[in-house]
Amino acid sequence: IELAIENLRKISGLKAAKKADRTAADGVVTVKVADDNSYAVVVEVNSETDFVARDAGFLDFVSKVLDKAFTSKQTDVAALMSGELETTREALVQKIGENISVRRIELVTGGVIGGYLHQNNRIGVLVKLQGGNGELAKDIAMHVAAVNPAVVSSDQMSPEIVEKEKEIIRAQPDMAGKPAEIVEKMMVGRINKFLKESSLNDQPFVKNPEVTVAKLAKDAGATVVSFTRFE
Repeated sequence: IELAIENLRKISGLKAAKKADRTAADGVVTVKVADDNSYAVVVEVNSETDFVARDAGFLDFVSKVLDKAFTSKQTDVAALMSGELETTREALVQKIGENISVRRIELVTGGVIGGYLHQNNRIGVLVKLQGGNGELAKDIAMHVAAVNPAVVSSDQMSPEIVEKEKEIIRAQPDMAGKPAEIVEKMMVGRINKFLKESSLNDQPFVKNPEVTVAKLAKDAGATVVSFTRFE
């Protein structure tokens, strides 16, 4: 899929598709944040179909997984599932007739953490702030769910991704036949635009596009430390 997107962008100038950590399976994502916003977990549990993902028995199992991960702060799926939870999972598989698996768990600690669930539990986000409060962290998590940034700030973008973006830009039709210095000048402008669009801090905040996410946080005495987004 990623290669197809790259090739389409090279031949047509197609804008970068939103990247998401997707799996071929269905299922749900869920989050739980401590009352004092000091830590939180996000969990993805897969089923084979969206029909099962809406099943009350499946959702009850997901809730049990989330509660145990939250209480134990355990992120190792095999360790978490040993014992009673695995027995519950096996019984559910027998009853429903679909494979059900806990795919991944992430724990975020320290700072001020907020969480957000989006699109019928299809996307879950945790945001960690230095300063600010849980409500601000939740608002920024909602932005991350909707806009899907790649990094917090542009200096975090990996050189490999930047290099790949340059390759795509060079191959676009409007670059053909131009002198090298013009191509380089256009390249710099487009790379800077790409980095700005991909970086959370530089993005216009979804609830108020007049301010960037960095400005929103700064005005509240905070900075964004990290985010985790499961889809």
